[in-house]
Amino acid sequence: MENQVIDLVDTHTHLTDEKFAPDLAETIARAKAAGVRRLINMGDTLASSSLAVELARRYEGLYAGVGIHPEELCELTGDREEKLFVLAQEKKVVAIGEIGLDYHWEKDEERRQGQQKLFIAQLDIARQLRLPVCIHDREAHGDTLAILKKEGRGLRGVLHCYSGSPELAQEFWRLGFFIGVDGPLTYKNAAKLPEVVQKAPRDMVLIETDAPYLSPVPHRGKRNEPAYVRLVAEKLAELWEVSLPEAAQITTRNAEALYRL
Repeated sequence: MENQVIDLVDTHTHLTDEKFAPDLAETIARAKAAGVRRLINMGDTLASSSLAVELARRYEGLYAGVGIHPEELCELTGDREEKLFVLAQEKKVVAIGEIGLDYHWEKDEERRQGQQKLFIAQLDIARQLRLPVCIHDREAHGDTLAILKKEGRGLRGVLHCYSGSPELAQEFWRLGFFIGVDGPLTYKNAAKLPEVVQKAPRDMVLIETDAPYLSPVPHRGKRNEPAYVRLVAEKLAELWEVSLPEAAQITTRNAEALYRL
């Protein structure tokens, strides 16, 4: 990594994962040493969302997203809805997320409709609280776009770990949604992602790690951590043909604009 003083934001990490239990404080310190001054820790269950809020209270520069991941399929009624609503009003909560659709493992149509219902319910909470949304979209591009067009009016957010085509990205940008790019941008088999990034409006791109998953090269296959978002920024700078400090400035400004940091 270049020894340059920069200001980065890891806009999507999962520090509540048990893989960080042994060295959480050290992980956050390494991120700050790498220039990652702020981190957004996304919940994916009510329990992890609650823990994300607790960690945000404890660590400077750490913020939280609260939400229920589509793989945690449940009905958002009664106590669940109330708990999520209360968590979302905490001072350092900056997003409803990680929410969305995941059809990779789920092939049952009725359960897919359950995911859609959960997604829409959480979009409604975001609208009520005027919070942006962080969206998980895995092999569900058509339904994700259709739901955002119908149910996402007035909302802003990000397509986390974007995996769609350049043409689909244009549709999301028209709706005012950012794309988030992670470690896969550095992979040799990155497919269309470099093309998407090169064509992207520069004010519509965020950088993320999704730690502990999706480690960038040269750490692929090992535990990811927020410090490595710098490697994503370096690859982005290369594709944009700008300096690392400029890529950092652009993506940090974007994160501040979306999440009101």
